[in-house]
Amino acid sequence: MLHVCSLAHLPGTVQATGASHVITVMADVDKVQRPPSILQDNHLVISMDDIIEEAEGFTAPAVDHVERVLNFGRSWDRAAPMVIHCYAGNSRSTASAFAIACALNPNRSEQQIAQRIRNASALAHPNRLVVSHADRLLGRDGRMLRALDEMGPGNLTVEGRPFCIDLD
Repeated sequence: MLHVCSLAHLPGTVQATGASHVITVMADVDKVQRPPSILQDNHLVISMDDIIEEAEGFTAPAVDHVERVLNFGRSWDRAAPMVIHCYAGNSRSTASAFAIACALNPNRSEQQIAQRIRNASALAHPNRLVVSHADRLLGRDGRMLRALDEMGPGNLTVEGRPFCIDLD
């Protein structure tokens, strides 16, 4: 099970779910304190801004960022949940969860996975650049981006609400 949340909800989500792994995808990663129950090796931290194209003074999501997310997701034993968070819990974290769900379910359609995300959260608005990189890395031939288009934009707020994606 993948759980997605904001930085503010990270400690409570980890505690409530019994998660063993955490992915942090946000700028200002120095604001993140690894929950005490999470081993250091089970916490992936990637610094990136929530942007969809290069911009001076910002760190755009890059292919190597997404490769690291995918590799971490593939190495997760799934014995306990994983929590993925960004600052607001709407964009980078949902894109990373979408990427991992697609990687772990190579025979499931991108539309099905995107619909599960939308059903779990009306606020989810996956970062298109993260998804674009994942689509290429996973050989999904643009289907992940088309699934985002079908999913439609999230009802953007300042902070998302925690939600989960069942991988089965």
